[in-house]
Amino acid sequence: MSDLWNLSATDLAGGIARGDFSSVDAVRAHVARIEAVDGELNAVVVRRFDEAIAEARAVDERRAHGEELGALGGVPVTIKECLDVVGTPSTFGLVSRANDRPTRDDPHVARWRRAGAIVVAKTNVPQLMIYIETDNPLYGRTNNPWDLSRTCGGSSGGEAAIVAAGGSPLGLGSDIGGSLRVPAAFCGIVSLKPTTGRLDDTSRLPIYDGQRTIVSQEGPLARTVADVALGLEIANGGRDPEGFPPRPLGSPRRASVRNMRIGYYEDAGSLRASPAIARATREAATVLRELGAHVVPFAPPHVDDALDLFYSILSADGGRGAIEALGSDPRDPRVSALLAIASKPRFVIALAQRVLAFAGQRGLLRMVRNYGFTGTRHYWKVVEGVRAYQRIFAHAMDSAEDGPLDLIVCPPVALPALPHGMSATVGTAGAYAPLYNLLGYPCGTLPFTRVRADEETFRTPSRDRLEDGAYETELGSAGLPVGVQIVGRPWREDTVLAAMEAIEIVARTRDDFPLTPISP
Repeated sequence: MSDLWNLSATDLAGGIARGDFSSVDAVRAHVARIEAVDGELNAVVVRRFDEAIAEARAVDERRAHGEELGALGGVPVTIKECLDVVGTPSTFGLVSRANDRPTRDDPHVARWRRAGAIVVAKTNVPQLMIYIETDNPLYGRTNNPWDLSRTCGGSSGGEAAIVAAGGSPLGLGSDIGGSLRVPAAFCGIVSLKPTTGRLDDTSRLPIYDGQRTIVSQEGPLARTVADVALGLEIANGGRDPEGFPPRPLGSPRRASVRNMRIGYYEDAGSLRASPAIARATREAATVLRELGAHVVPFAPPHVDDALDLFYSILSADGGRGAIEALGSDPRDPRVSALLAIASKPRFVIALAQRVLAFAGQRGLLRMVRNYGFTGTRHYWKVVEGVRAYQRIFAHAMDSAEDGPLDLIVCPPVALPALPHGMSATVGTAGAYAPLYNLLGYPCGTLPFTRVRADEETFRTPSRDRLEDGAYETELGSAGLPVGVQIVGRPWREDTVLAAMEAIEIVARTRDDFPLTPISP
C-alpha cells in the first residue's frame, strides 16, 4: 500500500469505493510520501496528518456500513495556504497572521470536502502572492522537485511542487496572473484557470478584492487532466450546479477536437519563448491537427498594450493595499523592491522611465511606465481600456483564418523553471499567462516534453536585465519539464479539457514526457 501515492485522485476514489484499499491506506501513503520528499522541497507548511487519518477512518466506517461515498470519497488532497481550511492558518506569508484560524472553509474547499476529500496539508506561497516564485519570511523557500536550485513557481508553487513529487494527487490553488499555470509548467503537472466568475477566489486578504476587473480564480492542480476535470466539476458545485448564479459545465467527453478550429502561436511579442517551449507549442498543435482539428497560425493583437493594462490594473492603488497588509511584518526583498517603485508619485516614475529607456531596460520600463497613477479617473480609463481590448481580442478570434476559433494553443510562460531569485528580474516571464486573466478566458496547462540539451537557449548576454535574466534561466535548463497552454472561449472549459486530454494521450507515449521528478 505504500505505492498508493502513485495513483491519480480518480483511481484512488475508485479503489476506496470498491474496497481495494482503505482511505486510511491512501492517506498514510501520501503522508509517508510527503515526509520522504518535503525535507528537500519545503512545499508543505501546514500539516493535518492526525486529523486526516481520523477523517479517513470515518470514511472507511461509512463504506463498511454500506454508505455511498462522494466523488472524492476518502481521497487525500492539499490546499494552497491562502485558502481557508477550518482551524489552519491562512497567512499569505505574513508573520503577523501566523495565528490566524478561520472558522469556516473556503467555499470551494468546502465543496471538495463535502464530496469526501480529506485535506492532508496546506502548501507554501509567495508573500502576498506577488511573484512567480514561492518564498516568504514565515515559511521560507520552496524548491522545484526537478531541480532544487530552481523555483517551483508561484503563487500556487508549493501546491505544484508537492503534487509533482507525489505527495498529493490533487490540489487547489488560485490564479490572478498565471499563479496556477506557471507553477504547473515549471513542475511538469496539469492545471486549469477557469473563466472569470466561475470560481472566484474568496481568500481573506483584500489587496485586490476591491478591483473587480481582473479577478483571481481558484482552480485544481493534478498529474492528470482527468483529475483536474474532476476537481473543477466538484468545486463548481457539479456539472449543473444549483447555486446562484448557476455556472453549468459541459462534458469534455462530448467535445471532440475533430473539426474544432484552433489557432496557435509561439511568440506573444512580450518575451520570446525558449526553444523547447516554442517546439512544444508547434508539436502540440500538430497533435491536434492529426486528430482532425483545423489548426491555423494566430497572432494575438496588441499584446504590449494588454500587458500595460494588466500592470495598470494591479498597481492602480499605488501599492497601498499591500503596504497596509504588510504593516510592520518582515518583508520579502522582492516585495519591498516592487512596492518601493509602485508607491512613488508619477513625476518620480516619469524620471525613472527616462533613465530606464536610456539604459535599455525594456522589461523594467514596461512595468514602471504603468506605475504612479492613483486617481479614480485614471483607473476608470484603464477599465475602459480593458473592456475595449476584450472586444478587440474576441474579434481577432472571430476573424481568424478558416473561421472563428474554438481554442488557442500557446506557451504558458516564456521560460522553463527560473533559478531562485530570478522572478524579480523577469517579472511574469512574458504575457502568455496574464493575457488570459485580463481577458477572463478559461485556460489550462499540461506537461508535454522536456528541454533538450541542444536547445537550451538562442539568446546571448544582454544589458537588458529582462533578456539577460531569460538567458541565465535557459542555461543549464536541459531536462526541465515544458508545458503547453490551451485557451478556450468564456465558459467553455469543456473544450479546453477535451483538447488537453487529447494532447495528454499522445504526450504520455513520448520518451521525453515529464514523469515523477523524485525517484521512489
